[in-house]
Amino acid sequence: MKVLPFQIPKSKNVALIYQEDIGEIFYDKLHQHEEIQLCAIVKGEGSLVIGDSINEYKPGDILIIGSNLPHVFKSDTSNCEASFMKTLFFTKTSFGNDFFELGDFAEMQKLFTISESGGIVTSNKEVVLQLFSTLKEASNFDRFIIFLKIVSALLKAEINPLSKFIYQKKYSDNEGKRMSNIMEYTMNNFNKEIDLDTIAGVSNMTSNAFCRYFKQRTNKTYFQFLIEVRIENACRLLKNHDALIAEVSEKSGFKNISNFNRKFKDNKGVTPSKYRIQN
Repeated sequence: MKVLPFQIPKSKNVALIYQEDIGEIFYDKLHQHEEIQLCAIVKGEGSLVIGDSINEYKPGDILIIGSNLPHVFKSDTSNCEASFMKTLFFTKTSFGNDFFELGDFAEMQKLFTISESGGIVTSNKEVVLQLFSTLKEASNFDRFIIFLKIVSALLKAEINPLSKFIYQKKYSDNEGKRMSNIMEYTMNNFNKEIDLDTIAGVSNMTSNAFCRYFKQRTNKTYFQFLIEVRIENACRLLKNHDALIAEVSEKSGFKNISNFNRKFKDNKGVTPSKYRIQN
């Protein structure tokens, strides 16, 4: 199976694809696909890396992921035994080259624009989740009607972007595998010490070449990205566990608690202690 691009399995002559992902974890390789992805998280939590940002996902979240937008789900299995996501996949030309160009669908351009950087729905969620719950038993025709209702509900909702920077060039297979290796190593080892030589070796590049490569594609340095991964892990521990702040710091890969407190406040705007109280 190719890491990038990723082929969405579909039946012949089916324009709108409904898929349920059920398992211990979601697919955890960096990947992109032509289809726009509308998904509802039923079970599971963890991190979603998309563009230049690391985001938390949890049950009840509704996510929008654009066409050929590289992303990876990293499930956190410490708090949930299973992951369950319901997804609709479609492209701008799924229903014909000019379908969404018709005046009747002018509002769809807003959704397409949002999808380019990814989005998380923050209002009108109950309506969208209820519509998602009816998809499994629906016929292909009824799914199309439900899809239009979901789109209508999304267009009325507030949607926050998931990323601020998107690398505009489409990844080749080799480049995609390289970035996937970098992401996978980072997500699996963020709680350990990672030096520049080690991560450059994972990418099969020299240290200088790796720094340029990563910065060009994410608009940030690798170590900025690593700190953000560690902070997101700390956020989940603070919300879901009664561990001491020092223990959260250590489990998230920080060498000392003072550095952890400083980096956490720089990233989240509050101290770890206050974040725990607020959440």
